[in-house]
Amino acid sequence: MELLFLGTGAGVPAKLRNVSAIALKLLAERKAIWLFDCGEATQHQILHTSLKPRRLEKIFITHLHGDHLFGLPGLLGSRSFQGGKTPLTVYGPHGIRRFIEAALQVSDTHLQYPLFIKEISEGIIFEDEQFFVEAKLLDHGITCLGYRISEKDKPGTLDATSLKEAGIPPGPIYQLLKKGETVTLADGRIIDGSDFLGPEQKGRIVAILGDTRPCQNAIELAMDADILVHEATFAADSEQMASAYFHSTTIQAAQIAKTANAKKLILTHISSRYGKETWGQLEEEAKRVFPDTLMSYDLLEVDIPY
Repeated sequence: MELLFLGTGAGVPAKLRNVSAIALKLLAERKAIWLFDCGEATQHQILHTSLKPRRLEKIFITHLHGDHLFGLPGLLGSRSFQGGKTPLTVYGPHGIRRFIEAALQVSDTHLQYPLFIKEISEGIIFEDEQFFVEAKLLDHGITCLGYRISEKDKPGTLDATSLKEAGIPPGPIYQLLKKGETVTLADGRIIDGSDFLGPEQKGRIVAILGDTRPCQNAIELAMDADILVHEATFAADSEQMASAYFHSTTIQAAQIAKTANAKKLILTHISSRYGKETWGQLEEEAKRVFPDTLMSYDLLEVDIPY
């Protein structure tokens, strides 16, 4: 599981930061990519990476401001030309369906794969045997969502060496023991699979928030997360301006991470008013409150280990 930042700027594209888009790479887990927001020219950013649009399984849009979704129609269309045949689901606030359908219809774009559009509000919006995704409303000028992606816990690894030492040869019985089941061997011995399992592997949690002022829902989405991705549109000395425009400062993002007991904070959605020479300063502002803070930049890739 890795995060790849395709666009980390706020509002409009800049020379060093494109607008919002983050890929959650789940290639080892499910041979898929989940995309969070899709600002203008996201597909151009993808060209600088190893990502394959045909691997896109889900796209989550936080809100309907242009810097978070103007790249969506182009990416949806290009996916057909690039061999995408598998179903793709887009999640977003009310209005996302009208936006996508109008763009595809007016441009006479015909997709070669099933596209599902789900307009969502708060709650669990997706769940399967591996993951579940929760959405909550944030504090922005229009309806805006934050997402909490939770990987389900995995059973411990089966200790095959101890099984062999106990005279239990490999075979279909190992699959039953791996599930923690109790089995009876041909010689009459009763074996409890849980006796041969290592500790349960805790699932990882990633919180990816849309644009927001500090709010309780941001804390709840980020609670105990392995990684919190939080906007930091403004520097610490611009708190009044951040509030007026429904955004956060570096320090406010850090305070959310600290209150939520997150393990790592990544700052994104940086205003173009801040040149590259100031990025270190912005990062240091947040680090004074939450030391494990990282300033994102376009094409940054972050591993999310167990």
